[in-house]
Amino acid sequence: MDALMVTNNQNTMPQVQMSAGHDALVTRQAQEVQAAMVVAKKFPRDYIAAVNRITTSCQRKTLASQAMYEYPRGGQKVKGPSIRLAECLAQNWGNIDFGYTIMSSTATESEVMAYAWDLETNTRQSKVFIVKHIRSTRNGDYPLTDPRDIYEMIANQASRRVRSCILSIIPGDVVDCAVQECEKTLANGNDKPLIDRIRGGVKMFQEKFSVSKEMLEKRIGCKAEAFSEQDMITLNNIYNSLKDGMSKREDWFEVGLPEEEKPEVHDPLADIEEKPKKAKKADEGK
Repeated sequence: MDALMVTNNQNTMPQVQMSAGHDALVTRQAQEVQAAMVVAKKFPRDYIAAVNRITTSCQRKTLASQAMYEYPRGGQKVKGPSIRLAECLAQNWGNIDFGYTIMSSTATESEVMAYAWDLETNTRQSKVFIVKHIRSTRNGDYPLTDPRDIYEMIANQASRRVRSCILSIIPGDVVDCAVQECEKTLANGNDKPLIDRIRGGVKMFQEKFSVSKEMLEKRIGCKAEAFSEQDMITLNNIYNSLKDGMSKREDWFEVGLPEEEKPEVHDPLADIEEKPKKAKKADEGK
């Protein structure tokens, strides 16, 4: 009996310690949130200063070039603020807690929650979703086992939900103002000649997504040398959409099969025409 009691104590001790550690973590997080809300109430945001900070940030070319995404849906183009612009909005708007947390994880999937919380107005948006530890390729799906690959998959899918949560709690007119300022920066703030930026853009598409110059020209409808400023903005939005995983290369460009993978097309009329010719030659021989 004594040996059995000792064995039970040994088995339950790690569970008790884990439960105590989890409770302490939850308590500490709750205290941090309460302290952040108190600070937000004590130092409320200055709306005019916040908008000025956002406008100034959107005047940077590096941010403006990554500010918008674009992808096709139902024969139309869907366009909106990218993840990078949403993060800039939240940082300059102030008193916002945003991010994502992994709620549970197994060998095959993870349950993740993305959130954005305005600590000043106590407005909160959250999205809970499941991330399968699977990567889809042309040759089929295969499971992910490397922790780094799993982390990158979760971060990629979570960032899109975080973007949606941030844009849900920031006023729409502030978002529209930021988008207009980014477009103005791209249109007027380029110090490089247009032809040099066209060459650089073509090179980036080829190196990053294997999109050739001919595919870009077919998408725009003219030669690359004739691309306009608006065409470059469109291609820039497509590039950001592909980079953030909002769309795939096949959504924008006609991707053909390599020569060795193209199926051979058999023409049945060739056999019909070949048979009378062979019969005619046989009659002539007779």
